[in-house]
Amino acid sequence: MNTLRGQRSLFGEILDWMLAPLLLLWPMSVALTWLVAQNIANRPYDRALGEMARALSQQVSVDQGRVAFALPPGADQLLRADEADQIYFQVLGARGEYVGGDHTLPVPREDDVAAVGEVRYRDDEVHNEAVRVAYLWVAMPAAPRIPGATSPALVQVAETLGKRSQLATEIIKGVILPQFVILPLAVLLVWLALARGIAPLNELQQRIRRRAADDLSPIDEMEAPEEVSPLVRAINDLLERLDRSLATQRRFLADAAHQLKTPLAGLRTQAEIAQREIDAGEREPEALKRSLQQIALSSQRAAHMVNQLLAMARAEDRELAARVAEVRLARLATETVRDFVPRALEKRIDLGYEGPGADGETAEPQRSSVLGHALLLREMIRNLVDNALHYTPPGGTVTVRVVSDPFGQVVVLQVEDSGPGIPAAERELVFQPFYRALGTDVDGSGLGLAIVAEIARQHGATLTLDDTREGPVPEGSSPGARFTVRFAAWPADRLPRAAPLASGTANPA
Repeated sequence: MNTLRGQRSLFGEILDWMLAPLLLLWPMSVALTWLVAQNIANRPYDRALGEMARALSQQVSVDQGRVAFALPPGADQLLRADEADQIYFQVLGARGEYVGGDHTLPVPREDDVAAVGEVRYRDDEVHNEAVRVAYLWVAMPAAPRIPGATSPALVQVAETLGKRSQLATEIIKGVILPQFVILPLAVLLVWLALARGIAPLNELQQRIRRRAADDLSPIDEMEAPEEVSPLVRAINDLLERLDRSLATQRRFLADAAHQLKTPLAGLRTQAEIAQREIDAGEREPEALKRSLQQIALSSQRAAHMVNQLLAMARAEDRELAARVAEVRLARLATETVRDFVPRALEKRIDLGYEGPGADGETAEPQRSSVLGHALLLREMIRNLVDNALHYTPPGGTVTVRVVSDPFGQVVVLQVEDSGPGIPAAERELVFQPFYRALGTDVDGSGLGLAIVAEIARQHGATLTLDDTREGPVPEGSSPGARFTVRFAAWPADRLPRAAPLASGTANPA
């Protein structure tokens, strides 16, 4: 399976978790098999060794106050006639004295006291060679008449471990050798079973790869394994959101093309009219001036549309919005108001600012700071002010206001005007791209408020729209519109310092 370097392999990880316990348990199985084989090999030989010790104990007697031991003729040679192992035996009297057999055979520990006649076994060494010893204590009926007798007589028979080791080795071979064949076969079967198990994942991958680039239909969950169904549902959810996003982009591009077509068509028409007038010999300055003014107006509209489209793209740029820092909202508001003063004077509109820094003071309360991107926030304020100036008639008022929460929880930005206002039924629609309020003849791209809504969303702020005048509106007056944006306020000691960002410039709306 081809994987990138450092990339995790699901197949390899499952295989590791399945084989690692198997490979870890196999040496433990070998060790346990060896112990069991030793026990099995000891049983028959221990039984024979114990019978031999009992047979020798029957040859122990008391003769004239002394323990005596005598073997029948030829019994000693028969006892030691073992081609595989060396046999040792020993008989000790009631006083611990040597009676017969081999002198070199060790005696049991002093605390190893068993019942008379009970055969016991122990592991020991003779001449630095491991032996298995069977021993028992033999009661002497005349022991009280034996001077210095302190215990029964002891009979021991020892045997080296040649036959036992050979039998244990045969048992180990009979058990372990088949495992050397079974283990690789088990690994192969696990590999094949795992490959078979993840085959549906490969089939799902191939089905997705064979899809056309524009095919965003959901994947059939029934064709995927149950364990992969949550992943398939997540992919389907992503495809659905991607489909909606692409549909929105297509509508946006279609609307943008339609909106750009109008000023460009006017520009072309005025240029053709001017060209025909020149070709016809009509050189009236006023006619040419009007054509040139219309050309300038159409180009200005097209440029404004392009700038708004660029601003919309910046507002939707998540990477740009993620680069946040401390922004003094009051400072941005006052700078934006100053930029629009000439235009407000031209339209005879009273443009004002209320909030921190309104009296020309340089110090600004820390609680008017928010966490955000200065360029986008400036773009939002510019679009709100531009929208207010567009719809406010001459002689009206536009007020930009920054209100700081005394408890340091929120910072509120308000832009209100004395224009015709927006009906309640259209207040949700005006934040959609290219939407224009009904009953207005004001030129505009229909993108300004959509940009405002997107920037507010990127900053986690709430945007509301209501009438400037609450309650009944007197005859001859307009309700106006008030846009309110509420930001979460952040303490200054928790914000990184980025004062230059708060004074950055943005393209005109």
